[in-house]
Amino acid sequence: MAESYSYGPYHGGPDPLAPPPDLREAVDALGSDVMAGASPRAALDELLRRGTRSTPGLDELTRRLWQRRSEIQRRHRLDGTLQEVRRLLDEAVAAERRAAFADPSDEARFREAQLDALPSGTAAAVSELADYEWATETGRRDYERIRELLGQQLLQSRFEGMKDALRSTSPEDVERVGRMLADLNALLAAHAQGYGDVEQRFAEFMRRHGEFFPENPRTIDELVDVLARRASAAQRTLNSMTPEQRQELAELSAQAFGDPRIAQQVAQLDSLLRDLRPGQDWTSAERFRGDDPLGLADGVRAMTDLSELDALAEQLSQSYPGARLEDIDIEALEEQLGPDAGVAARRLSELERALREQGVVERAPDGTLRLTPRALRRLGETALADVVRVLRSRTGRRDTASAGAAGEPTGSTRPWEFGDSEPWAVSQTLRNAVLRTAASDRSGPIRLDVADVEVAETEHRARAAVALCVDTSWSMVSEGRWLPMKRTALALHHLITTRFRGDALQVVTFGRYAQSVRIGELVGLEGTWEQGTNAHHALLLAERHLRRHPDAVPVVLLVTDGEPTAHLEGDGEAEFSYPPSPRTLAKTLSEVDRLARLRASLTVFRLGDDPRLTAFVELLARRGGGRVVAPDLDGLGAAVVSNYLHHRRA
Repeated sequence: MAESYSYGPYHGGPDPLAPPPDLREAVDALGSDVMAGASPRAALDELLRRGTRSTPGLDELTRRLWQRRSEIQRRHRLDGTLQEVRRLLDEAVAAERRAAFADPSDEARFREAQLDALPSGTAAAVSELADYEWATETGRRDYERIRELLGQQLLQSRFEGMKDALRSTSPEDVERVGRMLADLNALLAAHAQGYGDVEQRFAEFMRRHGEFFPENPRTIDELVDVLARRASAAQRTLNSMTPEQRQELAELSAQAFGDPRIAQQVAQLDSLLRDLRPGQDWTSAERFRGDDPLGLADGVRAMTDLSELDALAEQLSQSYPGARLEDIDIEALEEQLGPDAGVAARRLSELERALREQGVVERAPDGTLRLTPRALRRLGETALADVVRVLRSRTGRRDTASAGAAGEPTGSTRPWEFGDSEPWAVSQTLRNAVLRTAASDRSGPIRLDVADVEVAETEHRARAAVALCVDTSWSMVSEGRWLPMKRTALALHHLITTRFRGDALQVVTFGRYAQSVRIGELVGLEGTWEQGTNAHHALLLAERHLRRHPDAVPVVLLVTDGEPTAHLEGDGEAEFSYPPSPRTLAKTLSEVDRLARLRASLTVFRLGDDPRLTAFVELLARRGGGRVVAPDLDGLGAAVVSNYLHHRRA
């Protein structure tokens, strides 16, 4: 017998066929924020708040939550039960008046007098008619409907499952509800007093009355939590009404099912729950300003929705200690905003988990988050790719990081691309032409095609010792040069570590003081308010790096946006002066002279057009036999990488 198959949406959790999170986009976004000065933790939080191109972030989900909350308040008001009671009362009285008008008897006149004497207030009129002898079936039925409505609304506002459990409003059903309320109050009173047999009482209570509790609480505390949430929502609904509406509804509740004991037991239940769960919100109120009237039970449901929306907004904010995306109640989110919101929340959680599990972020020994070497490599790839695009647009070279620019052959070849200047691999080129001609089944001379050409890859055998000195004074942050500086360092670091592994790169940062840093430290470096541009200290550390590699070509790349305003004294203390003191200038120039004696090539990358800075860097270049490059911020990385490659070829 052939098997049959059915196809439809998958409902077993996350979509198993959904593509994995795009970590490349996430890493780029993380790195951009970190390099701009944010901590990795803050950058990760920002990524989750912002989302990705395919997944809305926490901010967007929060916006939709607040929109949903506003819609509930704008659409509804809370006097639906009072309006419905008033309508039924008016219809009942009108039916009695019509019947009395057509009846000439004294009894009819007495009923008319009773109706004329009814109070104007709805609750008082309903109470006054409790002993009235109804002459019409319509009037009696409408009055009984009032009592049933009040009882249903009162109980449904406190018990989620009451509508299903109370299938009719017969005296037997009302008596059954009364017994449940009495047993419940006795159970909660015993729990409040700390009786030792509460769990046995709870089990017996659930055996007898479990149909009223579809939540299926397993312990007395779970039962109290369920009831307290509902009761507090009912109280907040009352708080949101006018004082007159609250008073009228309280008086009407005594007529629930025509049995005042029901309202008394509900009031006792509310009092017990207040004592057991004082931390619940029993006092706040909401402003409803719409035109759609809600009954008491529906008002409690709306109030519960508002509380649930507030809780979801707090979960999405992730602002409390120990917050995790796993804290988000996906089922509640889908109920409020639809299934697409649940999918987005799951995707964000998967993205955060993937970033941790796949080694993009890690926890440092001090407990803080930091980017892993893998993430730094990805950032370096992106930064270098941006540099290559800029250089390609300027020189026509397709791959400035290609191995071999007029160096020694590596023994390998590759297809020729426009802009390549490497020598042809003649034998491989001819072989390609022969194979292509043979495959085409044509006789005659062999003709070369552009697709046949291959070039020989070459590489430099000389090593370079490179000191990249980057200005980290506050002006670099305030003038928007912080991120381009970091991306430049990343691009150069990635180029050297992947293509020229024999070269020795040292990154030196300098503000009031200079220090040698690892690339990860530079990426996570935050801008701080600090006066001083100590180029003297930076060049001193650069010289030490070059001396540690005497067999390498010495290269110094200095990126700065300000003239030197600090120098290092013999005791290791930095001396700051603005305008620059003659001693600061002399100390800086003497260090340039020391680099010149090492035959180091010095290139100064000037950021900004300050005349004093321009004059000073030109003096540095003349003194050190180097040159000055004044790139724009978008071209800084390309200028530094191009300069490095130029020195390697030289």
